[in-house]
Amino acid sequence: MTEKIDQLINELKILTLLEASELVSKIEETFGVDASANTGGTMIMAGPTTVEEIEEKTEFNLMLDEVPADKKIAILKVVRSLTGLGLKEAKQLVESAPKQIQESLGKDAAEEGKKQIEDAGGKASLT
Repeated sequence: MTEKIDQLINELKILTLLEASELVSKIEETFGVDASANTGGTMIMAGPTTVEEIEEKTEFNLMLDEVPADKKIAILKVVRSLTGLGLKEAKQLVESAPKQIQESLGKDAAEEGKKQIEDAGGKASLT
C-alpha cells in the first residue's frame, strides 16, 4: 500500500463509533454509494438518482378486430363515418378485419371510435 493509504487507515483506526458513522454517511452522500448494500465488504455504486418519467401515450391507432356477419352493415356505416371512405373501400376494410382503420388519433377520438364500433356490434382495440 502507498504511504497515503497507510496514513488514512491509521487515522480511521482511532475514530470513535459516532465519527465512523458520520464518515460513512458523508462518503455515501459524496460518492453516491450505499454502504448498507455491501456484499463481501465492498461498497456497491448506487444507480442514477434521477427517475425517468414515464411518458403517457398520446397517439393511438384504432383497430377493427372482429366483425360478426350479422353486424356487418352497421359496422360498415360506422367505419365509413369514421374514415370518410367510399362504400367499396369501407366494405373491403371491414371484410379484411382485423385491420387498422385510423392512426395517430388523440385519446378521446380513439376511444370514441372504439365505442362506436363496439356499439354497432364489432370488436375494436387501441394500439
